[in-house]
Amino acid sequence: MPRCGRPGRRAHAGALAERRVLPADPGGRRMRRVPATITPYPDGPLIARGDIELVDAGGAPIATRRRTVALCRCGLSTIKPFCDGTHKAAGFRTE
Repeated sequence: MPRCGRPGRRAHAGALAERRVLPADPGGRRMRRVPATITPYPDGPLIARGDIELVDAGGAPIATRRRTVALCRCGLSTIKPFCDGTHKAAGFRTE
């Protein structure tokens, strides 16, 4: 699974990456915008980085806590829409 910002820590699939532009964060500092990118990892998840907003099929927002999130592509994750690493055991392969 891809690593997140801190060395030695793995990105948890349930901890999403979203950074909304707000007037100020709780500490009173201004938050900066980060362009959104989506990167497909070979035989693995889609990695979404930056300012993103995830919504479910009904349009309801899905809560996020981080700027980087791994999204399931194999369809076998138990924490959809996030990746839980199940693709490895299932032998999921991309073309």
